[in-house]
Amino acid sequence: MMINPQWLRSFLAVAELGNFTRTAERLGLTQAAVSQHVKYLEDEFGPLLIRRPRQVELTPAGVALLDYGSDMERASRALQARLSGADEKHGDISLVTPGSIGLTLYPLLLDYQQRNPGLTIRHRFAPDSEVLEAVLNNRYEMGLITFKPEDPRLSAQRFMDEPLELILPAGVEYEGWETLMALGFIDHPDGIGMATRLLSRRYPGRPGIREFPGRGFSNQVGLILQPVARGLGFTVLPRFARQAFADQGAIQVIECGSPVIDTLWLIHRAEWPLALRAQTAVEHVRQRLSVEI
Repeated sequence: MMINPQWLRSFLAVAELGNFTRTAERLGLTQAAVSQHVKYLEDEFGPLLIRRPRQVELTPAGVALLDYGSDMERASRALQARLSGADEKHGDISLVTPGSIGLTLYPLLLDYQQRNPGLTIRHRFAPDSEVLEAVLNNRYEMGLITFKPEDPRLSAQRFMDEPLELILPAGVEYEGWETLMALGFIDHPDGIGMATRLLSRRYPGRPGIREFPGRGFSNQVGLILQPVARGLGFTVLPRFARQAFADQGAIQVIECGSPVIDTLWLIHRAEWPLALRAQTAVEHVRQRLSVEI
């Protein structure tokens, strides 16, 4: 059922001010017009007001309509805030990221939500291709990917650098390439590419990563270091993924000289800006991450 918004505004003002004359002055209407609006509503819902010489009193139906009008005003303000993105403390923040950065970033977002309970955090782990699709199809407002996209529908800004690390079991004495050959490689969806970028710089002229014996594979970024911690092989991961691993004492990071850096890009639809709440949350986690690197 649709209620004429002008009639409802007149009724709500009368209920607030208790007087038809003052209501007409506030709304810029004649007193007769205000009375007519209330009459239209009473024709539909029955008596809403008990008119007295200097005030009006609401009937039960009038109280119900007043509650309805208050609900509509709150819903309208919430809609305006959501559409404008101007409310940084309330609303939905949706982000899709690769697993490595997500392992560190998601707990920081939860910390932020605890301090701002009016926010709702939606986070999804996904590879670059799915991140692009999710943002382009408006399923998530923003995403992080490991390359700068060329799609004109996307806006991209540098979010953070993510160093790659060579990770071995703790206690293994590292003597170079031969140690890696003896251990074997623990692979993951981005393992070949990451290991190639890191080891080709550390060991120029050596055979490629595919020459190492394979010792395992996992597509769950949170589990990739489990076999390494058990002494079953080595792997190459971004620093954020290594830092999120619970048992740091069971692994070691090998110094590889000049760092190999993957740049993370924050993307969103270019046609409209990020909501203020999303901008504020992103800046918060960016600062927290810069401290942890």
